[in-house]
Amino acid sequence: MSEDLPTMKESRRGYLDWVRGLAVLVMIQAHVLDSWTRTDVRDTSGFALSMIVAGFGAPLFLFLAGVSVALSAGSKARRTGDDPAAAVGVIKRGAWIFLLAFLFRIQAWILGWGPPRTLLKIDILNIMGPSIVAAAVVWGMFRSRMPRIVAFAATAAALALIAPVVRSTPVLNLAPDALEAYLRPLSGFSSFCFFPWTGFVFAGACIGVLLDAARTPSGESRLNRWLAVAGVVLAIGAYAASFLPSPYPHSEFWGGSPAFFAIRAGLLTAVIGMAYWWQGLTTGQSWSPMRQLGKSSLFIYWIHVELVYGLISLRIHKTLTHAQAWGAYVAFVLLMLFISIQKDRFVAWWKTRTARQGTYLIESSTF
Repeated sequence: MSEDLPTMKESRRGYLDWVRGLAVLVMIQAHVLDSWTRTDVRDTSGFALSMIVAGFGAPLFLFLAGVSVALSAGSKARRTGDDPAAAVGVIKRGAWIFLLAFLFRIQAWILGWGPPRTLLKIDILNIMGPSIVAAAVVWGMFRSRMPRIVAFAATAAALALIAPVVRSTPVLNLAPDALEAYLRPLSGFSSFCFFPWTGFVFAGACIGVLLDAARTPSGESRLNRWLAVAGVVLAIGAYAASFLPSPYPHSEFWGGSPAFFAIRAGLLTAVIGMAYWWQGLTTGQSWSPMRQLGKSSLFIYWIHVELVYGLISLRIHKTLTHAQAWGAYVAFVLLMLFISIQKDRFVAWWKTRTARQGTYLIESSTF
């Protein structure tokens, strides 16, 4: 009997939660080291290497958001048989994330006693929300797998190729700061912008379409092996290409060059395949701290920024050595893990309590 006969159920892929947990670890590392490390040790090679690793957190979150666009839309379409409605459902989720970005900024403004101008600052949620909306629109424009893959890959490549032009054009100098900051990095407003960060969402959506089409365990296993290999090949090829003369009059490798984008996209793709392999080695685990962090990623993002940068930790801002900051990072990760577990327990308790009250009300109303 062929192992390809059983098809996979619509279920959460644990290895994607594991990768999301990895993104949480990198995100916390970036913020803790940035906020708590002393300024006089930031010129060391160790700190520079830490920041290179930290730079993969945001792309990984955006990449996974793109993967979720395709998986969520595909799942909804199979349940309802209505592709446009499935796309609309994902569009609504993207719009909700965009709204959360402003709620998060209002919270930070209130707790941080900042000037009103900080309400216009752009963080990853401001980019993620509209990017999810755009990716869902593209998904809904096509009705089959290959056109969607081509459209997502071509859009990701176009965003990466256009980024150096957008970042250097003098035309945007005339735009309001709040608008310009969405298109290119602007000091005091944003480190994240649509070019090329939205490209990671589209690249992830391309991988998501492939994963969504893997309807058997063996098919998903083969696909993830190919993703691991293809991702490494793409990253190596992009790294080699980065030594070629740039076709752009103004372009910096670390500042959004297509080569740097492709290196990161390749490594992120490889991480998906490697996480699948790692999950195969740890199938017996009923619980995983990495998956726990991954499932709570938005919650952790929401609370940790204020804890790291806000008034509550003001006394240790820029006071720790590099080694001390890493020690603080480990302690902070354990704190976030503990809080996320307690949050899940509270939610489970609340649902049980609400269900019991509902049952009591129904039984009471029968008399």
